[in-house]
Amino acid sequence: MKASRLRFGMNLWPPFLFAGIRVLEISPDYRYARVRMRLRPWNRNYVGTHFGGSLFAMTDPFWMLLLFHQIGRDHVVWDQAGEIEFVAPGRGTVYAEFRLTDEHVDQVLSQTRSGEKSLVWFDTDVVGQDGTVIAKVRKQVYARRKRDKQLAHA
Repeated sequence: MKASRLRFGMNLWPPFLFAGIRVLEISPDYRYARVRMRLRPWNRNYVGTHFGGSLFAMTDPFWMLLLFHQIGRDHVVWDQAGEIEFVAPGRGTVYAEFRLTDEHVDQVLSQTRSGEKSLVWFDTDVVGQDGTVIAKVRKQVYARRKRDKQLAHA
């Protein structure tokens, strides 16, 4: 699937659409993504700042998607774990960027080459318009080569 088509679909996906999350860019090579969320009445918490669940949701699928498109359909790729640390109140528009490096891809491919699983942690900062870090998000992605039976059905 072309990255532009995926971006379009994600912007219509109800969890993103109704939280006010907008995918601004997914690079054609699936190595980079950028997401924005404006503060709206429907994504504010009780004290008027960004709802923590929306901050986490805006970062949720990207590491898995980028990695999936890099290592190919002969691998199973899933989110394994996630954590978020709230650093400062989010009062305006916030952004998150994801950059998948050659080192990330090489690490996963070398760990899965013999059929073993790979568990890799990826870090993302959610930042305000002025660059202030609002939240630090960590996602652990699981990858493993599909077994022969799985490859036959793929």
